[in-house]
Amino acid sequence: MRSIQRRLSLELVGVLLLVGLVLVQTSLWLFDLGLRRYLVESLRNEAELLLSALVRGPNGLELDEKRLNPAHQQPYSGRYFVIDLGDESWRSRSLWDAKLPMPEQKGLAEGLLPGPDNQELLTWRGDYRRFGRQVRIAVAQDYTPVLESIRRVQWTGLALGVAGLLLLLVLQRFSVRRALRPLEQVRQQIAQLQQGQRSELDSRVPEELEPLVAQINHLLSHTEDTLRRSRNALGNLGHALKTPLAVLVSLADREELRGYPELQTTLREQLAQIEQRLGRELGRARLAGEALPGAHFDCAEELPGLFSTLALIHDRGLDLDWDAPEGLRLPWDREDLLELLGNLLDNACKWAETQVNLSIRSGEGGYSLTVDDDGPGIAEDQREAVIGRGARLDEQVAGHGLGLGIVRDIVESWNGRLSLTESPLGGLRVRIELPAGGAA
Repeated sequence: MRSIQRRLSLELVGVLLLVGLVLVQTSLWLFDLGLRRYLVESLRNEAELLLSALVRGPNGLELDEKRLNPAHQQPYSGRYFVIDLGDESWRSRSLWDAKLPMPEQKGLAEGLLPGPDNQELLTWRGDYRRFGRQVRIAVAQDYTPVLESIRRVQWTGLALGVAGLLLLLVLQRFSVRRALRPLEQVRQQIAQLQQGQRSELDSRVPEELEPLVAQINHLLSHTEDTLRRSRNALGNLGHALKTPLAVLVSLADREELRGYPELQTTLREQLAQIEQRLGRELGRARLAGEALPGAHFDCAEELPGLFSTLALIHDRGLDLDWDAPEGLRLPWDREDLLELLGNLLDNACKWAETQVNLSIRSGEGGYSLTVDDDGPGIAEDQREAVIGRGARLDEQVAGHGLGLGIVRDIVESWNGRLSLTESPLGGLRVRIELPAGGAA
């Protein structure tokens, strides 16, 4: 959710900055254009007043200074003019010792022309005829105060824009967080579902999320129903096969087959393997029990029931013990862990003399699961063969009879490591190391 909020904030900032810059620059450009057009009329009127100030005198055309704008008499006043008659010209005293260039074309000059005292001038030129003579008049006005005002407006607008942008970001963050709150609640419920704290998502959600929540709940219900039917079918199949299997075992011992010792031996071996595999699958089905799809493994809740079931299956006075930190929850699927521990403990119970121990520890790097028994163990030169990829669940290893196919597949799927060593109890130690981030 935070990444969505961050992305939306960045996108909003980018859009607002782009739109704000375009609007501000466009507004200032239109303001500047409108002001120049307005000032053009004032400059034209001023040029016509200067034209009317040209009068006949004893020596020809003269400029009647009494008709001039007082600003033209004050140095660097910001109001300037130049009158060109070809052979003679006049310029305003406000120019002092500076020169005002005559624009090349009539009308408003392109851009601003440099003026005295580092001023930038808005200049207009008009061509007239006065008393039969060609007259060119250029009038100019200092545009620097306007430019400074525009710059102040730009900085003020920038400050107001930043303040408004920050306010919009705060409001947008609040609105986005409020709008995404239902998604955050759904995310939390999915996390609770993965931890086994609920069996379905809350259906009271906004209308936009109803199809998603409904589909997830339907999938959860379908998955749980499928798992339950599979376990029931496995149990029913096992029980249905036990009677025919018992009949075949009794037939293998009939006197009619004693004349065929090789055939009788082969039948007994194959039927024994079938009976062993069938018993193992039925044991797995009993150990699995009922579970929520995706529920995690709570040691304090699951291990007592698992060990009680093992005590009933192996009813020969074994000392079964487990040790795990209080409140430890393993972040893996409950069904897979029950299958993994069920297989390891079931095999340990089959070959243990008196004692089987399970130890679960957690650390910074992950988790370790250790199963010890006091049985005959496995010779060191045979351990690698047992945990190799070629070993199948139903392969028998001399002295122990340990099948690790399913256990190995589960551990590999979690990026874990399986190892066999000698147990302090005298038998075999099976150690499984699982990384903290290995759960799918």
